[in-house]
Amino acid sequence: MIGADLTTALPEIVLALFAMAALMVGVYGGKDKLAEPIMWATAALMVLLALFVGSKGLEAKTAFNGMYLADAFAHFSKMLILVSAAVVLVMGQGYMAARGLLKFEYPILIALSVVGMMLMVSSGDLIALYMGLELQSLALYVVATMNRDSARSTEAGLKYFILGALASGLLLYGASLTYGYAGTTLFAGIISTISEDGMSIGLLMGLAFMLAGLAFKVSAVPFHMWTPDVYEGAPTPVTAFFATAPKVAAMALIARLVHEAFGVVPGDWTQIIALLAVASMFLGAIAAIGQRNIKRLMAYSSISHMGFAMVGLASGTVEGVQGMLVYMAIYVTMNIGVFAFILTMSRDGKAVVDILDLRQYSKAEPLRALALLVLMFSLAGVPPLVGFFGKFYVLWAAVQAGLTWLAVAGVVASVIGAFYYLRIVYYMYFGDEIEPLDTVRAPVQATLLVASAAIMVLGVINLFGIEGVAALAAEALVK
Repeated sequence: MIGADLTTALPEIVLALFAMAALMVGVYGGKDKLAEPIMWATAALMVLLALFVGSKGLEAKTAFNGMYLADAFAHFSKMLILVSAAVVLVMGQGYMAARGLLKFEYPILIALSVVGMMLMVSSGDLIALYMGLELQSLALYVVATMNRDSARSTEAGLKYFILGALASGLLLYGASLTYGYAGTTLFAGIISTISEDGMSIGLLMGLAFMLAGLAFKVSAVPFHMWTPDVYEGAPTPVTAFFATAPKVAAMALIARLVHEAFGVVPGDWTQIIALLAVASMFLGAIAAIGQRNIKRLMAYSSISHMGFAMVGLASGTVEGVQGMLVYMAIYVTMNIGVFAFILTMSRDGKAVVDILDLRQYSKAEPLRALALLVLMFSLAGVPPLVGFFGKFYVLWAAVQAGLTWLAVAGVVASVIGAFYYLRIVYYMYFGDEIEPLDTVRAPVQATLLVASAAIMVLGVINLFGIEGVAALAAEALVK
């Protein structure tokens, strides 16, 4: 039985063992001299594991007495997490090395956080949920402060740690309430204690506290306060990582929790998620209008986009989960492209982050400007780009679930949010002429920027078939 359990959890075990082995190699083999090889090895292993997980298809297994769930939903989420983490590692290698930040610990910490994320999306028990969440969080607290000579980076890590500890406390309090009233920590056991008439006040309070703790991880309002400061203060490749893989893991974990443990009473949790979604969409859309720092702008953009993803979850249906998964895949792709561009923004060899520095950028770099234009239009949800279809999926799921008011709110928030995306495009093509940014020869970043933009255009035909895979994943979760 133990052998079968270990085989089921093989991807997490392999990545964890690799991280520990890499740590020993780094410590005893020359430390930062091996940082680049360790980084490339980590990225390669993540891609291989993504292929291995993808080969499992619709296969569904449980391990460790139901604490670990390996199904199509987990496979889809893990593939997205692994691929995005590998891409961000490779994308940020040049940036980190040029600034002396490419320490051998960096890829190892990223690997350990990914192990936590993979455990999160496969958790079938409150204890496994917390173990995965904390493994992810503790590693992220450290990478946020990789630039130890920067006061902003140190401040970002400290704020993230303090507020993260508060969120963990909320989550643990909710888990303890749930255990006290359900008598078990297994999701399957919790759902079996809920009657058709609804659940007790104690279980409802436990769920509310757990959702509050998890809302922190996806930057949902009102638990978003850490996001702008951490996005701004952390090194840009780290910010790119924060904006991609951890968001997928946290959204998948919320979906897993509400459907596996509380799926028989959707009316008790859809209203909580709907409230978080509305608050996130509007605050993210409105607060970003006054931002000139592009990293802070992307932080508020992230808050708003997580609101849209939660619209899909709020529907409580298979279509809603499918829409959320499609939305997260599109969101990750767009963010990789945008951050690939941000990594190349510099003047006189120094990184710049002010959107005013992009004025007349199209004259110096027409291809990159066009690629960024496509990504900004897609982030704004302008048809017929793929970003529009991402929003359409979640808003249509809300309409089908009878939450028309939520879909209308999403449309209004999307219109408001379009302003700050289109403002960047305006500066690039119509702003006052200033000293141009440096022409940075960064083939990896340029390739990812153009590839992401191309996906936003070419994916319009059938989203590369991702909606079909997402549908199978959603059906595996929503029984």
